[in-house]
Amino acid sequence: MYRQGDVLIVPVTESAVPEGARAAGPKNRRPRESMVLALGESTGHAHALVATRDEGDFYPAPSESEPAYVFLPYGGKVVHEEHGTIPLPEGWFKVVRQREYEPSALRSFRVVAD
Repeated sequence: MYRQGDVLIVPVTESAVPEGARAAGPKNRRPRESMVLALGESTGHAHALVATRDEGDFYPAPSESEPAYVFLPYGGKVVHEEHGTIPLPEGWFKVVRQREYEPSALRSFRVVAD
């Protein structure tokens, strides 16, 4: 399990990836160009994934309350301007944004602002 700021990255098996996420297909096969896991609202900095050999698949979260998924056939790394780089091995990963309780809103939670 890996954490960088408000982003949690959990290794999973391929069978743990929901069929709906896989059926929608990957957003981009070149993660280096658009693999932003979380964008900072106040600083504009991003938690981004850089895939080794520039190969990987990103399955975006369908909503704030659901995780995204990533497949890295050769591994990669998570980078951010204010955090240390985290190397990732090859495999499938679930990407979860930290949430916080929001009692005054219609929804009881929201994604934490970075």
